[in-house]
Amino acid sequence: MLFWGFLKIGLSGFGGVLPFARHTLVERERWLTEQEFTEVLSLSQFLPGPNIVNVSVIVGRRFDGVIGAAAATLGLLLMPLVIVLLLATLYAEFAQIDAIRRACYAVSAAASGLIIAMAVKLSTPIRRTPWQVAVCAVTFAAVAVARAPLFWVLAAVVPVSLAIAWRDRE
Repeated sequence: MLFWGFLKIGLSGFGGVLPFARHTLVERERWLTEQEFTEVLSLSQFLPGPNIVNVSVIVGRRFDGVIGAAAATLGLLLMPLVIVLLLATLYAEFAQIDAIRRACYAVSAAASGLIIAMAVKLSTPIRRTPWQVAVCAVTFAAVAVARAPLFWVLAAVVPVSLAIAWRDRE
């Protein structure tokens, strides 16, 4: 079940998989709540490696241990790997054609739109908590506007965020 669920995610969201992962895990399969998905994604973004792969490992392990983690990750990566190999072969052959290059630019614009849509959906659970909105705004400003290195921004923001969350928990 995990393999097939993540195989569909891998096929559905080629190039912008997080919106499809959220839809599948939260809305369609209901394997996670909105809050759980946000927590899993947050942890995945903090860990090294691709976010969606980290999500597949965490969700797979949660439901079926190491075997579940392996099944979810294999399901997620199998078809995109095959597709990338085929597309790379085709691109190497036809990259000099101007229409092919323009099509690649168009796809990157669509992927950017998917990322923005995902950010809007992920902001839903934190809208009710002003300190989380502030942390989000400071992090965005530091990374996107001031171009501060992500590592140093996280090194500063994560301890503060954890301390506030710990205080609010009590």
